[in-house]
Amino acid sequence: MKRFALVRSILLLAVCWLLSVQPVWAASAELSWLDAPAADSSSFQKAMAPQTWQFPQDFGPHEGYQTEWWYYTGNLQTAEGRPFGFQLTFFRQAITPEAQTVSNASHWRGNQIYSAHFTLSDIAEKQFYPYERFSRGQINLAGAENDPYHVWLEDWSAIATAPNQVRLQAKSDQIAIDLTVTQTRPPVLQGDRGYSVKGAEPGNASYYYSLVQQLTAGTVTIADQTYEVTGITWKDHEYSTSALTAGTVGWDWFSMQFENGAALMLYLLRHDDGSIEPQSAGKFILSDGTTQAIAKDDWNIRVLDTWKSPSSKATYPAKWAIDLPKLDLSLTAQALMPNQELNTATATYWEGAVGFQGSWQDQPLRGQGYVELTGYADRLDSLLAERTP
Repeated sequence: MKRFALVRSILLLAVCWLLSVQPVWAASAELSWLDAPAADSSSFQKAMAPQTWQFPQDFGPHEGYQTEWWYYTGNLQTAEGRPFGFQLTFFRQAITPEAQTVSNASHWRGNQIYSAHFTLSDIAEKQFYPYERFSRGQINLAGAENDPYHVWLEDWSAIATAPNQVRLQAKSDQIAIDLTVTQTRPPVLQGDRGYSVKGAEPGNASYYYSLVQQLTAGTVTIADQTYEVTGITWKDHEYSTSALTAGTVGWDWFSMQFENGAALMLYLLRHDDGSIEPQSAGKFILSDGTTQAIAKDDWNIRVLDTWKSPSSKATYPAKWAIDLPKLDLSLTAQALMPNQELNTATATYWEGAVGFQGSWQDQPLRGQGYVELTGYADRLDSLLAERTP
């Protein structure tokens, strides 16, 4: 589960950007996207049932679907133990299905819009660096390919450099990453063989896989200081043509990578009355790659502490107790630093590095990962309802 509805609202912003007279490098914060016409999703492909996956082809784009993203988060540290977290996510948004693409003499015209989020969490200094970009999928400004695997937006990129290896590069005026990420196990197919249902409506689903426990090494740069780092990275890749069920205000998404090689993903779709969408789910991945599906009734998550953003005034969970009796697993999760909130051109949300510790089958369990919290500053179903065609 990752940016299930946020990406659709990004599309609406991108349509406005595409139609505006500003140059392609114009700052997204200057856009008035709520005045833009909404794109019609009725002609796009939808996730309706489990599919047959073909890797490495499915690492690349699926342009028949309206929304797609490639999402990397990682927990890194120097040899001395200084910790960092990073996020690098690429979004693809289609304005029209492939079959309706209109040819035009202009090389600038196209039906694909790309955006990206890049953040760095400097845990030791409690500094958070968030950045955002938009671009057209034309004249090599941005794009996605499957042979070789390559996703990019200007000089932010994920590109295959060897079998099972991807290089992540991104830089801004203050920060940069240059990381080699090594795949250590096959893709984990989330949901039912990669078919991840998000609501009761037909087609309210996505195709979704994860790459977990990826070994990572490279550099993190802050200002004029470069740090050699190692760690682990989580990748999600998801594509769909879908939207949140009415009354669903946002979600809490957890990715956990443990020191014993296991991993866990959970997502909770939250309703406005405080209840959880029945299709909320997750998956536990053992160190040998075997998996166990987790349903909403299999867990109990309690918020132990909160943090109030001085910027958005939203109050976010910051510490949790997570219990999964069916797995004999009990964890405490805590944000490694409180302020990891992104105020983007589309929505404000919290996404940051988190530590986990507890026990599994009476054995100690420790790990790190990322948590994403949406709908606390901006109610996402209301945001989309304003723009639904």
